[in-house]
Amino acid sequence: MAYWLMKSEPDEVSIDDALAQQSVAWFGVRNYQARNFMRDQMQPGDGVLFYHSSCAEPGIAGIAEVCSTAYPDHTQFDPASHYYDPKSTRENPRWIMVDVKAIRKTRLISLNELRSHPELEDMMVLKKGSRLSITPVTAHEWQFITEQLAGVKHAA
Repeated sequence: MAYWLMKSEPDEVSIDDALAQQSVAWFGVRNYQARNFMRDQMQPGDGVLFYHSSCAEPGIAGIAEVCSTAYPDHTQFDPASHYYDPKSTRENPRWIMVDVKAIRKTRLISLNELRSHPELEDMMVLKKGSRLSITPVTAHEWQFITEQLAGVKHAA
């Protein structure tokens, strides 16, 4: 089992939106490294820290899990979509997505709070210049965040 931090803008898909649905498609990823994480490493059952980004107070807003293998992101083919990629074809798609199932909402664990814990100093989301929308999380980071900060025992 692997663990991930996945960023979503709450005005596009929030933790509340995700909780209201069976699962949400993690569409619109347009970074090759983040795409490769989904394509090559993510598996159903992997734990997800659901992170709200590009908002007044960014931070971890919930716990989720990956619930599908990777498949082509349909938004890359739609000329009306913000995520349209004219170089991508159905025969050779460039972009993929996975489905994510929200498990529970947590209190918002802000970026500043994450930075305040020495146990998390190596976390990728805290590295200067790190802007990836999907980053791996170590088992130690996952356990510390879910149990110590979010108060969840044996999350995902």
